[in-house]
Amino acid sequence: MIYPIYLYGHPVLRKVATPITKDYPNLQQFISDMYETMYKSEDGIGLAAPQVGVSIRVFVIDLDMLSEDNPSFKDLKRTFINAEIIERSGDDLSREEGCLSIPGINENVTRKDKIRIKYVDETFVEHDETYEGYVARVIQHEYDHIEGHVFIDHISPIRRQLIKTKLTNIAKGKVTCKYKVKTV
Repeated sequence: MIYPIYLYGHPVLRKVATPITKDYPNLQQFISDMYETMYKSEDGIGLAAPQVGVSIRVFVIDLDMLSEDNPSFKDLKRTFINAEIIERSGDDLSREEGCLSIPGINENVTRKDKIRIKYVDETFVEHDETYEGYVARVIQHEYDHIEGHVFIDHISPIRRQLIKTKLTNIAKGKVTCKYKVKTV
C-alpha cells in the first residue's frame, strides 16, 4: 500500500512519536508499506512513520540507490524501531537536506558527523550501533521526525523567514509532487 506523505503544517509532524511493542498490529505490513511508499516517491532515502500520519517510533532508510557513487551504501537498508540517539559526536558538518514532507525546499543543515543509536529492528532484535558521515546525517534527519521536528528547525530564523511563503504554500497544499500527499 502506498501511503500519502503528510506535508509540512500537519500536526502529526510536530508530535513526539510513541514507542511500540512487538505486538503492534500489522507491524510487518506497515514497515513493508513504508518502504514501498518511500520507493514510490523516487527521491526518498528515508521515511518516518509520522510522515505517513502514524505517530509511532518507526523509521526506515535505504541508501542503496546511492551506492553507485558510494559503494559502502550497497544494501544499506535498515528499519529503526523505538530508536534513541544516545550520543552525538565528531565535527559539526553542514550539508544540504530536503524532505518528502517539505517538497521543493532544500537548506543547509548543520549536524554532528557521528552518532551512537540504540534501537530494535523489525524482528525486535536490539542494536547499539555507531554511524558516521552521510549515514549519520540521514538517521538524524529521520530521527528528528519521531521527535516532532523537521529539518528546517535547524536553519537560521533569517533563512526560515526567506522561505516562509513556500512553507505556507506547502501547508495549504499548493505544491506539485510526484507522490500522493496529505495536508491539514
